[in-house]
Amino acid sequence: MTHHFGSRVHAALEARGQLCAGIDPHVGLLHEWGLDDDVAGLERFALTATEALAPVCSVVKPQSAFYERFGSRGVAVLERVIATAREAGALVLLDVKRGDIGSTTEAYADAYLDPASPLAADAVTASPYLGFGSLDPMVDAARKHGAGVFVLALTSNKEGPEVQHATTPGGQSVAALMLDHLRSLNTGATPLGSFGAVVGATVGAPDRSHDWDLAINGPLLAPGYGAQGGTVDDLRRIFGSTAAHVLASTSRGLLRHGPDAGGLAAAARQANDELTVLRAG
Repeated sequence: MTHHFGSRVHAALEARGQLCAGIDPHVGLLHEWGLDDDVAGLERFALTATEALAPVCSVVKPQSAFYERFGSRGVAVLERVIATAREAGALVLLDVKRGDIGSTTEAYADAYLDPASPLAADAVTASPYLGFGSLDPMVDAARKHGAGVFVLALTSNKEGPEVQHATTPGGQSVAALMLDHLRSLNTGATPLGSFGAVVGATVGAPDRSHDWDLAINGPLLAPGYGAQGGTVDDLRRIFGSTAAHVLASTSRGLLRHGPDAGGLAAAARQANDELTVLRAG
């Protein structure tokens, strides 16, 4: 890769907009499309969606679990999704949320960030809750290969605050500490760092009771936009001056327009149009 991920995602946001399309073959969506819950249905669904959405979105985000549940043949479909999306000019953020220690994290990094791997993506999601330093092998691999890592910081699931809002011995929240680590990794990077935060589109805007500083000089992945309830107004309230760096992620909100490829592409264009206000300030 000739440019680091931060540079590539910054250019993609400028050229293609802020929509991140989730390619998540839920059982229910397969059935809505009139497909069977088998590898053939998975392949038809995933490739149809990718071929329609990747040409018009800056980033596509396949959730690995929906492919892994079919075993090796499902993973083979995931490999094709990654290749197809890249051929269409989209960046690929592989949603794996991996987090472990030592050689295991290094192996995950080899699987998802090394260009020699058939599963290599432009970036991955990762969990820091074995300690942020446990992600060092992923960080090192991302730097070596020009890739990116999006670290869970403020998720919108109801269980998240149990950990993320807890207070550290230093008196700040765990989420704020994760954001501090990312800010440090991105120091001095231009036009944008390669290490992003995952911040849900429904977490609520920071107020006096929160110590979150989302200005990390990196991209911000906001899942929960669209069908899960997050709106453009929510994104503006939550991200404020950092809204131009947000990738607003939606899956079901787009995929329900399938299996018609034209309907999928039109829905993506409409969402991107709605998100332009984030770059206007």
